[in-house]
This record gives sequence, structure tokens and C-alpha cells, in this order.
Amino acid sequence: MLAFVEVNSKTGASYMFQSALAVAIGGALGSLFRWFLGIRLNGLYPDLPLGTLAANVIAGYSIGVAIAFFARLPQIPPEWRLFVTTGLMGGLSTFSTFSAEVVGDLQQGRFAWAAGEIAIHLSASIIMTLLGFATVGVFSRIALA
Repeated sequence: MLAFVEVNSKTGASYMFQSALAVAIGGALGSLFRWFLGIRLNGLYPDLPLGTLAANVIAGYSIGVAIAFFARLPQIPPEWRLFVTTGLMGGLSTFSTFSAEVVGDLQQGRFAWAAGEIAIHLSASIIMTLLGFATVGVFSRIALA
């Protein structure tokens, strides 16, 4: 909110509006995709909600690709960066849902399940983010060859 208050010029206000719109649209699309994954996958194995895991793993990989891609192409407008990283990936990743599922397991005394969920979600997301960076590196080398 402070960022909106600090903007005084017409150009700055326009930029803030475009940025907010990019985040909002990206967030809506990411959230819809997360909802879709939950509907399609969570019922397959209720003890480990696969929709939440899929959303976090996909978001982890995608944000790695996005950050590496944007770093190589700094001319891409910042609104696109916000749309993808803050909006789309922020809407898709489900840390609060993941946290609620782990707390539910803990409340039910399923401590091993909770520990397993924590290990799987965190390690898979970090590995996929690293893989996203590596993917852009490989494609960049291929494009330059």
C-alpha cells in the first residue's frame, strides 16, 4: 500500500496500475490452475494431497525457469516479470495450503506423515527450482550454438 502512496507522477501511477493488474491477473490464473490440480489429484491419495504437491512442484520449476529466463532477457518489461513470478507462481504455489495440511496431520497425531509431507514438498520444490534454472541454461547454450 505504501508503494501506491509514494507514487505522485502520472507515469508512476500508470506503472503502479499496470503492475497491480499484472499481479492480479497472474494471481487469478495461478489460483485457478491450483484449484484445478486439487480437484483432479487430491482425491487420488487423500493421505498425501497430490494436487498441492503438484502445484508446489510445478511452481518451483516454473519460477526457476522464469527467473533464469528474465535474467537473460532484461529488456522484458517488469510487468511481465510481476505477472509470472508474483502473480502466476504466487497464485499457483500453495504454502498456506501445505501448512494447513501439515498442521492437520499433526493434530491427528500423524507425525510421520507430517514429516514426510514437509520433506517431500520442500525438497521437491527446491530441486525443481534448480532444474528450472538448469533448463534455461541448457536452452541458452543450444540457442547460442
